[in-house]
Amino acid sequence: MLELRAVSKTYRNGGQPVEVLHDISLTAVPGTVTALLGRSGCGKTTLLNLAGAMDFPTSGDVLIDGRSTRMLSESELTALRRRRVGFVFQFFQLLPTLTVLENVELPLLLAHAPQATQTARDRLRWVDLEDKAASLPYQLSGGQAQRVAIARALVHSPDLLIADEPTGNLDTASGDQVLALLRESATRFGATVLMATHSAEAAAIANVRVSLRDGRIQSIGGP
Repeated sequence: MLELRAVSKTYRNGGQPVEVLHDISLTAVPGTVTALLGRSGCGKTTLLNLAGAMDFPTSGDVLIDGRSTRMLSESELTALRRRRVGFVFQFFQLLPTLTVLENVELPLLLAHAPQATQTARDRLRWVDLEDKAASLPYQLSGGQAQRVAIARALVHSPDLLIADEPTGNLDTASGDQVLALLRESATRFGATVLMATHSAEAAAIANVRVSLRDGRIQSIGGP
């Protein structure tokens, strides 16, 4: 379970404090999709970074299964990111010199997990891209690249899946495929999915929709 308790985040810009998030309290549970909605600059990506322990709040707490990310050691944080959190980005972030299979199995190799190649093939089969295992990223369409990115994000069966504008660069058909996979990652793998999006179609798959404005929660609603 992911919980944000009265989270605020302030950055320095030219020596002046800029509050990006203010007093955010939010809970996301396994097997559900939570969509973060709002204009560019409203704090969605910052919130995702805090939720995935890539950054830390100025005040308040981010808790994963009841443990504050600020209380974890560097080794514990590394283990958390490698074993319990998966990331999907708008621009795919596939390594260009690695094959599709190598990209997907990389998180398992970094975590020294057994049977990395077979598990990666299983995830590629799930996203219907096992036939592209030997391809390089430049040989894929945008939709295929994003499906590979989802396979990579889920290869280690993470408890928390962070998706930042996962359909932002895709056509409608490819976007629909990616959204179906994100929805299934919650229902099939039991992941807690937290997704930032501008898209009404993407938000439609969510169990919970959180509207942000100027770093504050404007509303929280259901489907």
